[in-house]
Amino acid sequence: MTRPAACHPFRQTLLATALLAALSPASAQEATSTSADDSNPARVVVLGSRSSAKTALDTAAPVGLINAKDMQTAGPLELGKLLQTLDPSFNFSTTFISDGTDIIRPATLRGLGPDQLLVLVNGKRRHQQALVNVQQTIGRGSAGTDINAIPLSAISHIEVLRDGAAAQYGSDAIAGVINIVLKSQVKETQVSSSIGTTSEGDGDMISASANTGFVIGDGGFVNLSAEGRRRNETNRAGVDSARVDPPRVTQRIGDSLAKDAFLWVNAGLPIDKDREFYAFGGVSRRTGDSAGFYRTADDARNVPSVYPNGFLPNIITTVKDASFAVGYRHALRNDWKFDASVNHGRSQLAFHERESINISYWYEPRPGGGIYAESPLEADTGTLKFNQTTFNADLRGPIDLGGREVSLAVGFEYRTDNYKIEAGDPVSYQYGRTNNPAIVIRDQAGGIAASGAQGFPGYTPATAVDDGRHNIALYIDAEHNLTEQLLVAGAVRYERYSDFGSTTTGKLSMRYDPSRTVGLRGSISTGFRAPSVQQKFYSSVSTNLNAAGVLTETLTAREGSAVTRAFGIAPLKEETSKNASIGIVLRPMQNLSVTADLYRIDIDDRIVFSSNIAPEAGAGPIRAILDPLRVGQAQFFTNAIDTSTDGFDLVAEHTTRWPGSTLVLSGQLGFNKTEVKARRSQSPVLTGTQLFDDTQVTLIERGQPRQHHVIAADYTTGPWNVNTRASYFGEVQGQGFTPGFIQTWEAKWLVDLSLRYAFTKRLSLAVGANNLFDTYPTKWDPVRAAPFPQLGFTHCWETCPIGINGRQMYARADWAF
Repeated sequence: MTRPAACHPFRQTLLATALLAALSPASAQEATSTSADDSNPARVVVLGSRSSAKTALDTAAPVGLINAKDMQTAGPLELGKLLQTLDPSFNFSTTFISDGTDIIRPATLRGLGPDQLLVLVNGKRRHQQALVNVQQTIGRGSAGTDINAIPLSAISHIEVLRDGAAAQYGSDAIAGVINIVLKSQVKETQVSSSIGTTSEGDGDMISASANTGFVIGDGGFVNLSAEGRRRNETNRAGVDSARVDPPRVTQRIGDSLAKDAFLWVNAGLPIDKDREFYAFGGVSRRTGDSAGFYRTADDARNVPSVYPNGFLPNIITTVKDASFAVGYRHALRNDWKFDASVNHGRSQLAFHERESINISYWYEPRPGGGIYAESPLEADTGTLKFNQTTFNADLRGPIDLGGREVSLAVGFEYRTDNYKIEAGDPVSYQYGRTNNPAIVIRDQAGGIAASGAQGFPGYTPATAVDDGRHNIALYIDAEHNLTEQLLVAGAVRYERYSDFGSTTTGKLSMRYDPSRTVGLRGSISTGFRAPSVQQKFYSSVSTNLNAAGVLTETLTAREGSAVTRAFGIAPLKEETSKNASIGIVLRPMQNLSVTADLYRIDIDDRIVFSSNIAPEAGAGPIRAILDPLRVGQAQFFTNAIDTSTDGFDLVAEHTTRWPGSTLVLSGQLGFNKTEVKARRSQSPVLTGTQLFDDTQVTLIERGQPRQHHVIAADYTTGPWNVNTRASYFGEVQGQGFTPGFIQTWEAKWLVDLSLRYAFTKRLSLAVGANNLFDTYPTKWDPVRAAPFPQLGFTHCWETCPIGINGRQMYARADWAF
C-alpha cells in the first residue's frame, strides 16, 4: 500500500533522533527503585528481576524509568496521558460517545490489548477495572486497569518493563509490566495547582494537589497525597446536515465533563533493624458527564410532545476505586529476605441516564383505553463491580552451588476475583410497566416500541450476576553470573484456576557485557492470560449505530448463555503467548547512552469480542436464534484469533553540562506491527470471518499507531527550565462505521513546550502548551465515510491517539514548605 504524504516526516524523525541521540530524561532510563524522592531521582530498578537492584542500563530486559522531574515538565495531569507523552510504547486513545469508556479509557503497551498489560503498585498486583470495553474502541472486549485512578501527586517514579513477564508476575504480563512506585518522602509538604484551557475556549481545567509526609516511630513514615480536579467538556462536533433542518450541532463529540478526587497513603513502620510492617493504597471518585446519539423529533424512539426538537441522551458515570495493601518484610540471615502481603482492590462503575425516556412506558395502552402518556426522563441504569484480593508470600536470597552464588526467589500467591452486575431501575430496562412481551406497544412510527431508557438501556435482572473464581500460583526465579561479563536468569511459574484449569510458563534471559561500553541482552519466554471474570460474566443490552447508521439494540451474551450455546461457542480458555527479544546497550561516552531492542510476540487463542452478529435478510440459522430475543444484533466473547507482533525500540540520551546549566537531548523511536494470523470459529453456524470480521481485524492491526516517536530537549540554566518535546504518531485506520471503506487518519506531529521559573528552591511557576501548533486528526472522508460527516462527526471516532481537542494551554505553580 502506498503510504500517504503525511508519513514522510518520519524520515525527519530518524535524522533528528540520530542527531540528538535521544530519549527524554524520563524515558532513557529503565524501571523501579525503592526509595527515590524528588531530590534524589530514581536511577536503579528492580522490575524484571527479583535479585539485587541494577542501574537502568544494566538490566537483562528493557525497562523504562520515568522520574519526578519528567512528570513535572510534562503537561498532562492524568497518568494515562502522561505515560503516552513520555513512553512511545504506551498508547492511551481518546474516546467519546462510548458509554463507560468515555471515563475509563483504554491503556495499552506495544500495540496489544489493555488486559495484556500488568500494572503493579509498589511491586504488588493492582486490580482491574469493572468496565468491559464493548463499544467500537481500542481495547474492544477487554477489561484492563483503570490507570487514571492513581493521582500523579502520590507517585515517586514509574517503571515500564517492555518484555513478556507472565512467568515472573503471572497472568496479563504479555506485553509488559508497569510498576508505579509511591512517594515515601517525609521532608516537606508539596502543593501544586494548575489551570488550563483549549484554544477553542472550552475544556477549562482546574487542579490542585498536596503531598506531605511525617515520621512515625523509630524510622517509620507516613506519606499522604490528596488531589482534586475539574475538567469542563470539549465539543468538536460539526453541523448535522442529515437529520435536522436548518442544520445545527446535535452531538457532543469530545472530552466529557469530569470531576475527580483522590486520597492516597504510603507507610512503613520498622519493628527493628530487620523487620518492617508496610501499608499503602488509596481511594478515588470520578464522575463523567457525556452523551449518546442524538434522536430526531420524528425518530421512532422519541416522543415529540416531550422532546419537540429531538433529544441527546445524557450519560452520567460515577467511578469509585479503592485499594489497600498491608505487608510484612523480614531480613533473615545470610542476606535472605521474606515478604508477605495481602492486597485488596475494588472498582465500581455506576450509570445514570438523564434526558432520556422509555417510550414503551409512554405509549403503553391503558386497560380502560388510551395510553399512559408518561415516563420518567432519568433513571439509574445499573452498576458494575469488580473486586480482587491477593495474598503473596515471597522468599529470596543467595545460595551457594559448589562455590557459585545463585540468586534464588521462590513464592506462593493466592488470588480471588469477583464480578457483579447490579440491575438498574425497572424503567431503565422494562418493556412497558409489566415487562410483558405479549402486550403490543406501538411507537410513534407504528412499529414495536423499544424497551428501556434511551441512550444506555439499564442492566436487567437477567443480566445481573454475582460470581467469581480463585487461583493459586507457585513460582521460582534464579539468576547467576556465569562469568563477570555473562549473566543468565530463568523463571518458572505454575498457576491453577478454579474455572479453566492450570498452566505453566517459563522465561530465560541473558546479559553479556564484553566491555564497559557494550552490552548485549535477550530473552525468550512463554506466557498466558487467563480470561477475566469480566469477560466470563458480562452481559448487557446496548444501543449502537449499525453499518447503515441506524440505531440498533445489541445483546452481549455471556459464556454459557442460551445464545452462546445455540451458536456453539465453547467456554473461554486462556490465551498463550511466546515472546522473544534481543537488544544492545551502548555507552560510548559517560554522557551518552543508546539502547536498541528487537522483539516478537505471538499470541494464540486470543480472547476477542465478536463482531456484531446480525440476522440474515430472510430466513436463516442466525435469524432463528436472534429473533426470539427481540434484539437486532448479538455479540459475545470467544477465543477466535491468533496474532503476531513485531517491533523495534531505539532509546538514547545525551547530557551536556556547563557551569550553572544542563542540556539533555533525548529521543525514543517505537515501531510495532500486529497482524491477525488466523481466524477460527467453534460455531457450526458462523464462519471465522463472520465471527471476527474484517472491521475488527482492522481495529486490531491498524487501530493503534505502528510508529510512535518522541524527541525532546530539556535545558536548565539558573532558575530557568525550558522543555520541548515533539511526538510523532503514525497513521491509524478504521472501518468500524464504514464497512468496505477503510478510513485513514494520517500520521501527525505534536509539539509540547513548557517554561518554568524557580523563584526559590521551593517555589516555581510554569506555563506551557500541549499540542502547540493546534494539530488535529484527519477529517472524515465526506463521501465514502457518509453518513458520519453529515451527522457531525469531524475528525475520528473509534481510534484517536492524539485526541481532538487541539491546543491546550496551562499554568502551574509548585510550592514546598
